[in-house]
Parts: sequence; C-alpha cells; structure tokens
Amino acid sequence: MPRPKKCRRVCGLPSCREFGPRGAGCPGETVTLGLDEYEVIRLIDREGLQQEQAAAQMGVARTTVQAMVCAARRKIADCLVEGKILRIEGGDVAVCERREGCPHRGGCCGRQRCAKQKPEG
Repeated sequence: MPRPKKCRRVCGLPSCREFGPRGAGCPGETVTLGLDEYEVIRLIDREGLQQEQAAAQMGVARTTVQAMVCAARRKIADCLVEGKILRIEGGDVAVCERREGCPHRGGCCGRQRCAKQKPEG
C-alpha cells in the first residue's frame, strides 16, 4: 500500500491554465500538468531556486522535487514536440494566502491545511 501523498505548498495559481498549438492539423490531445508540477517549474526554472530551496518552500523532500521537475519537463517537452495541449490543474496543494504581495522567495508560504484543487469547468 503506497504512502499518502504529502500536501505541497504553492504561492499562487497560474493566470493562464491552458496552452496549445495554433493552426489546423494539430491532434488536440491534452496533457495535464499538476499545480505542484507548475510550481516546481516556476521555482526552479523561472525563479532560479535550487532543488533544496524549492523543496523547503513547497514543504516536501528534495527527492520529491527532483521527481516532480523531471515529470513536469517531460510533459512540457511532449506538448512542444507532439503539438499537444498543456492544461494546468489539480493536485494536493495548499495555496499561499499572502500570494498578492508574495516575493516568491524566502519561504513566503506558511504551513496550511491541504485542499485538493478541483479542475475548473
């Protein structure tokens, strides 16, 4: 029996939750990127944090961050190469209540109760 998934802290939700190719001839398949995978890509690739720093901010182990970033990059590459739609949604995450003034560094997210994010629509 697998261990229960640990809640991951995220600083905010993406302003755009779906990306895809333009034009005719695209297959229209969808790949789902979890909110936790989105956050780890944002922290490491956009903000330049190390895996240890991202793990501390999200409240998970560094090995978990490493697995998430590998899975997220694989999904993004699949969308780019195969022309698939990327949808960002779902996951066991707790969203930072102070996200409006959040500097995105230094552990802005306090401990919060996990709330599973339901897909919209």
